[in-house]
Amino acid sequence: MDGLSQIETELGKLFEWHLTAINNAIEPAILKALWQDIAVRYNESQRAYHSLQHIQQLFTQFEQIKHHLNEPHIIALALFYHDVIYAPTRSDNEPKSAEYAVKSLSPYLSAEPCQYIYALIMMTASHQIADIDEGSDKARKSDAAYLLDMDLSILGASWSEYEQYAQAVRQEYAHISNIDYRVGRLAVLKGLLAHPTLYLTDYYYARLEEQARENIKREIILLAS
Repeated sequence: MDGLSQIETELGKLFEWHLTAINNAIEPAILKALWQDIAVRYNESQRAYHSLQHIQQLFTQFEQIKHHLNEPHIIALALFYHDVIYAPTRSDNEPKSAEYAVKSLSPYLSAEPCQYIYALIMMTASHQIADIDEGSDKARKSDAAYLLDMDLSILGASWSEYEQYAQAVRQEYAHISNIDYRVGRLAVLKGLLAHPTLYLTDYYYARLEEQARENIKREIILLAS
């Protein structure tokens, strides 16, 4: 079994485990079909960063912080589906991913967790905590903050890992000229630095904030040179 097949198999088991933790009546064949739908999409040729390796990296983070989560199985499902629709030429990847998640899960989960997963995926567009619903509580907002911080955890990785991430993002935008990419990417990076904090949770702020800001500044220097 090659590395990618192994990642796919391991993530498939995780997906099935988290979904059956919420609904243990789903037939094994349906679980496998749901996972295959996800895996096929994350293996699409236009993905260099938003791939199964990205999901694997998120679940490495998830294992470290799951004891902080109030609804870990819901957060896990949101992670699996958050980039299920991804094309670098589109601006509606998050709403399309959120819709895909609800369509896939609604036969097996009640409306309320589906709506929550939808809201969580939509938050990954802005990386801001939105009001989940009128009665949204501190526990759900805390979980949402962990999800968003996991999604940005790559920014605070070692420089060598960050550099690979930056190169993969450039690869996904291969259809854009170097000049246009530089302008767009600089705007994104400067926008990130303008946030009072990159990370919303104390856990990630303490561990990754400083390194993330150093990495972003280093990429800005490289792009500007």
